[in-house]
Amino acid sequence: MKASLPPLLDFRNLRVMRGAKIALDDFTLRIGADEHVAILGPNGCGKSTFIKTITRECYPVVRAESSMAILGEDDWNVFDLRTRLGVVSNDLMLSCTGDASGRNVVLSGFFSSTAIFPNHEVDPRQRELADAALAELEIAHLAERPVREMSSGEARRVLIARALVHRPRALLFDEPSNSLDLLAQQKLRQTMSALASSGTAIILVTHELADVVPEIQRVVLMSRGRVVADGTKQEILEVERLEALFGVRVEMARRDGHYHLW
Repeated sequence: MKASLPPLLDFRNLRVMRGAKIALDDFTLRIGADEHVAILGPNGCGKSTFIKTITRECYPVVRAESSMAILGEDDWNVFDLRTRLGVVSNDLMLSCTGDASGRNVVLSGFFSSTAIFPNHEVDPRQRELADAALAELEIAHLAERPVREMSSGEARRVLIARALVHRPRALLFDEPSNSLDLLAQQKLRQTMSALASSGTAIILVTHELADVVPEIQRVVLMSRGRVVADGTKQEILEVERLEALFGVRVEMARRDGHYHLW
C-alpha cells in the first residue's frame, strides 16, 4: 500500500504579530496533500499574513500550544521550500517589471529572484524547463518579450510559469485576478482549473468569489485573524455567511460550479 503523503499545511493555534498588532490569533488550519482549497475573507482579515507565514516571511509567536508544519516538516530552508511550493503573489507581480524577458522571469524561479542577474549561471536543463513551462501555459511567444511590454494578464501567466518551473507539489495563488480585465480573469481561472485537474494542489487566497473554480471543493472563511468557517463549497458559500463575513448585503448566483457575488 502506498504511504499517505503528509499534509500540505498543518497550522495549530498560531499567533502571528505584525508590529504591535495580532494578525493571526489562535489560527488553526490543516490542508491535505492533494486538496484544492480557497481561503476567502475581506481585506484586513489576515490573509496576507497567512501567506507570509507559509512563505516564512512572518513567524508565529513561540507558544507551548502552537505548532506549524509544511509538507510534514516544521523546519525548512526557505530556498528548498520554494522548490516545493510555487507562489503567485501580488508582491511578485510588482517586482517582476522592467526589461526582464518572459523566459528570464521564469528562469528566476531557480534563483529565488525576479530576473537573471550577472551572478546567475543558467544551465541548458534550466532553460529547457523554463521553455516547457511557458509552452504548457501557451505563452511561448512571450519568452523574449520584456515584462514592461506585456499586459497584466500576460505577466500573471508568466508568473504562474515561474511558479511551475520546479514542478512543485502545490501552488499558492494570492488574489490572482487583481488588476486583470475580464478576458484575462477568464484565462487565469481556466489555467487554475487545468492545474487542479492535472494533480497540482491549489491554495487560493482571495476576496473574489468568482476566483473559486469548480475544482475547488473546500472553502475556508477568515475574519479578524481567525478561521470562522471551514467546509465544503456548497456548505460554506451561503448568502447569510457571506453577508456576515463581508458586512454587506449581497446576492449570489451559481452556474456550472462557478459562483458570482454582487
